[in-house]
Amino acid sequence: MGTLAVFGVGPGLGMSIAHRFGREGHRVALVSRTANRHAGYLESLAQAGIEADAFTADVRDRAQLVAAVDAITNRFGAPDIVYYGPAGLDPSDRPTPITQADSDTVRTAMGWVYAAVDLVGAVLPGMIERGDGGLLFAGGLSSVVPMPALGNLALSSAALRNYAVTLHAALADQGVYAGTLTIGGLIERGDIHTFMSAQATGGLPILDPDELAEAAWELYTKRDRAEAVFNVLS
Repeated sequence: MGTLAVFGVGPGLGMSIAHRFGREGHRVALVSRTANRHAGYLESLAQAGIEADAFTADVRDRAQLVAAVDAITNRFGAPDIVYYGPAGLDPSDRPTPITQADSDTVRTAMGWVYAAVDLVGAVLPGMIERGDGGLLFAGGLSSVVPMPALGNLALSSAALRNYAVTLHAALADQGVYAGTLTIGGLIERGDIHTFMSAQATGGLPILDPDELAEAAWELYTKRDRAEAVFNVLS
């Protein structure tokens, strides 16, 4: 039985990923910036018969990130699969249009990419040594389709996608899978979907997080491609 670590867990895709991999017998470690919703997450997984625990860390703080990996390892053993898909609603996480973006706003957005690199650095050596493992990422469609309004976030999304697909190529013969979900649309039940629904007056393009989680499982198990793209924006 292996362990899946979900970094940036939320009520949408993160929990769908946890349930999908948990159904296959994986223990689940949940990581988010606060513990406010951990009890509900763990109850949901327990009701599904999935062994799980939750940990608190801001992934953009390298010390907290490494401490979370250590805590997961102490609890379950080294994670066999890591899913990285944090998203934020804080004012500092809001996009700056590309014509207004400066190096400071881009640097802030790139913090999500630096965190992904730190996370991989903490878990990849062990995966390579074991000759097996998985690194899964989630990013936005702005990584491949020009979306000027997303500005600085589009730049970081493109960098994260490139990191994932380049890892896929580098690790192909070492037993470790790397791949990414490229997502164009609001994810049902997710925090951004909830926020946007409260602001919107019309229909919003929605993606089912359970379908995305199924795609993540297929990427990891089939290992025949680096990316699955979902687009309900056009």
